[in-house]
Order: sequence, then structure tokens, then C-alpha cells
Amino acid sequence: MKRNTQLAIVLLLAMLLLISGCGGASSKQPAPDEGAKEAAEENKEKEDATSSASLAKYTPLDQLKDSYDIVIVGAGGAGMTAALEAKAAGMSPVILEKMQVAGGNTSKASSGMNASETKFQKEQNISDSNDLFYEETLKGGHMANDKDMLRYFVDHSADAIEWLDTNGIRLNNITITGGMSEKRTHRPEDGSAVGKYLVSGLLKKVQEQGIPVFVNADVQEITSKDGRANGVKVDFSQANENKTIAAKSVVITAGGFGANMDLIKQVRPDLEGYVTTNQEGSTGDGITMVEHMGGTTVDMDQIQVHPTVQQENSYLIGEAVRGEGAILVTSKGKRFVNEMAARDTVTAAIDKLPEKSAYLIFDSGVKSRAKAIDYYEKMGFVKKADTIKGVAEIIGVPTDQLQKTLESWNSAVKNKKDDAFNRKTGMEHDLSAAPYYAIKIGPGIHYTMGGVKINTNTEVLDKEGAPIPGLFAAGEVTGGLHGENRIGGNSIAEIIIFGRQAGMKSAEYAKTVK
Repeated sequence: MKRNTQLAIVLLLAMLLLISGCGGASSKQPAPDEGAKEAAEENKEKEDATSSASLAKYTPLDQLKDSYDIVIVGAGGAGMTAALEAKAAGMSPVILEKMQVAGGNTSKASSGMNASETKFQKEQNISDSNDLFYEETLKGGHMANDKDMLRYFVDHSADAIEWLDTNGIRLNNITITGGMSEKRTHRPEDGSAVGKYLVSGLLKKVQEQGIPVFVNADVQEITSKDGRANGVKVDFSQANENKTIAAKSVVITAGGFGANMDLIKQVRPDLEGYVTTNQEGSTGDGITMVEHMGGTTVDMDQIQVHPTVQQENSYLIGEAVRGEGAILVTSKGKRFVNEMAARDTVTAAIDKLPEKSAYLIFDSGVKSRAKAIDYYEKMGFVKKADTIKGVAEIIGVPTDQLQKTLESWNSAVKNKKDDAFNRKTGMEHDLSAAPYYAIKIGPGIHYTMGGVKINTNTEVLDKEGAPIPGLFAAGEVTGGLHGENRIGGNSIAEIIIFGRQAGMKSAEYAKTVK
């Protein structure tokens, strides 16, 4: 009886093994680890499609205090950076963000962060200098940049990369953007878009440091006493509450005004009708509040139109795509500009085309090096075919001409000489690795170079050029650094470099207030 029972158990186990697929090579069932892997990949895709900032847990309103050492208005990259430096200086900062999530326009940044003489450049044998970075940025800004601000900016760029790295935010994948002659655009290690990675990393550090972040907190006014900023009035609309919060110093990092079409029409009526890549919170509130405090502005009419924007969704297609080798073609399948020229030059070339749009053409090699394309593909912006002929047919350009353009470009890459448009950068790889891709683009309002006037200490200046006590600002809310044209990759550098300075200088000031 015992033997029969044992035999029955053995037979049952054998049948289970066969059913599960473990006992036969012909099984079609996925192994448990494969199923888990598929589920993990599916979950990762969902996570990638949703900003980590939107999943974050923010500080409950019932934990709001009546006063803090430093109030920071805006939870983008500059604001969170300032908060971390203020906390490191022994202060008690708070961040107030009018939108439902942290991140602001930083979340939309794609290409990377420019910096010179960095440890990552040295590791990769990239020869660069602060002086060259300064000269090329000055040239890109048409010599209109605030030279003191620019000098501080380039000289502190490597430190900013190092500071991010010490905070677990590593930007060691380096590419190039328009208007630059050296690779100095630092990206996440996997080449993905810099914005969400940066916001996620900064927000994680802010929360680890116990810095409160209140969202749906619409700051209406900077309060003052005897000409000194001493707090803010804030509307918590969802809770139907208004609060006045006292502070020893105030830092404005509320972003630019690229989504305020009424203000844009006032200062640049020629831009009416353009799409904007800006998140809806970029309405210039910080600029207005600073002006009410006696602060002044600079370069308000200097608004950058980015050349490569997906028009239907107003979504920026990052410069890194061109930096990694993509070309631009007309509806006739011809190149028409040096794709790596400064943004205003490329934009002007597109605006001269009858249809005021063009196509980015690239191959699987570019796609593998510019990971942001994966997201563009998920968004439905990317057309794909196994051959360049197939791409031409999909986008409706002449097949023979596009093929001829690609062959000519590949020859230029091979010979390291672009006779057609004198392109010199983003030519390390030809476009010969199928499949091929295309994205239709056109110009869109992208960045406001003008804003609040500050000095290198990030102190807000009045009309006489004197600092307003207790009031600091950093990021796109400020003006002067970029002159008449911003180089791609410089805005992320700006928010970290001057965000750090605002945190440190506002802390220094707060320590003097009794």
C-alpha cells in the first residue's frame, strides 16, 4: 500500500511538471521569471509615462507653519536646489508651488545641462574651457548677455555638475547642442531626457532632508516692512484658505512667462499664434510680484522660439536628437540649414519655408543615443520604416530626393566636411543603421530670456540697481544671462548654478535678521 502511494505521488508530480512546461522542450508557456520580467517592464513603462513628481507625496496643509527662515516660491529645479542649499546652511526653508505637482518647466527639459571643465569631460578626454564656454555663449546671445552673470555662470558650471553628482544625480553622458563647438551638454547616464530625471532626483533629496513642499499654493504677494522682504501672502485655493507666512528672506523661483500669451503679445506681438512648449504655470507671476516690490526687469522682449516643436501637442523635440546626428529636411526632401546652428538661426530658416515646418530624419543609431526619442515614440510623434524610401512614403516627401539627401549627408559625415551648410558638430555617426525615423516639427515659443534683474549674488535689484533687502531670485524668472538667444543646455545649468547661489545667499542674509 505504501509503495502504491509513493508511485501515485511520483506520477502526479511528473504530470504537473509536464503541464507546467518544465519537463518538455516543446512547452509554449512562459517561465515564471519571464512573466515577472514582462510585468516589470510593463510597470516600468507606466512609471516612465507618469512623472515621478505627480506620484510624490507633498506636505499636508495642516503642517504649514506661520513662519520659516526662508520662503521659496516655485518648486522647479531652481527652487528645489535653493532649498537644499539653504537647508545645508542650517536654515529652515519651505517651498510653495502653485501647481499640483513640483517640477515646473524643468520637467519638460530634454537635451541636458551645459558645463565646462567638468570631471566627466576630463574622464572622456573632451578638451574644453570656461573661457570657450563664455565666448560661445556670448556669441550665441548676440553679445547682449550680462557679462558679470555669464562669467559667474561658466566659472561655476563644473561645481554644479559635481554638486548634483554628490546628491545622486549623475550627468555623465555628454553630447553637444547648437552654437557650441565642444561636447559639454551633460545628460543622465542612459542618455534620457534630463528634466524628469533632475526633478525626480531633486525632489527625492528635498524630501529626504525634511524640507516641506506645499502644492496648490498660489503666492499672491511678497510682503515687506521698511523696504525689506519679510514673507508672502499665499492662496490655498483647494482648501479655500489664505495665509500670510513670515520669513527672514524670500527666494523667487517661479519661472518665466512662456505660457502667458497676453503678456507675450504685449512685448512681442509678432509671436501671436505660435504654439508654446511651456507648462501652463509659466505665467510670469513672480515677475509681477517682484515689480510690485520695486524690482525691475530686463530683456522682456527677448523670447526664444525653439525650432523643433511637435505642433499638435506643442511638445519640444530636444536638441540632443540633432546633436546625435539627425538632419532636417523640407517637404521636398532637401536639407536647408546647418542643423546645429544657434536656435534663432534654425528657426529663421524654418520660418522661411512655405509650410513653416520640416522633418527631423534619423536612424536607429540616433534613437539609441538620444533616449528621449523613446518617449516621443510613445507619444505618437515618430514615423518609422525599415528603409529611407519607406519613411519618405509615410511622410509624403519625394523618395528619390530624400534618398539622395541621405547619401549626400552620409558622404559629408565620412569626409568630415559639410559643403552644403558647413555643419561641424553632431557628425560622429552617419545615418545608415535601419530602421529609419521621422518627426514633423515647426517653431514654438520655448523660453523667455527676459525677467527680473539680479546680480551674481542673486539679489533682486531695484530701478537704481540697488539690492532689495531680503529678496532673491533664480532661474527663468530672471533675465540678462542669455542675452538675445539662449544656447540649448544653458537653462538647466542656470537653475542649478544660480539656484545654489540663491539658497546660500538667502541663508547668509537670513542669519543677519533678528
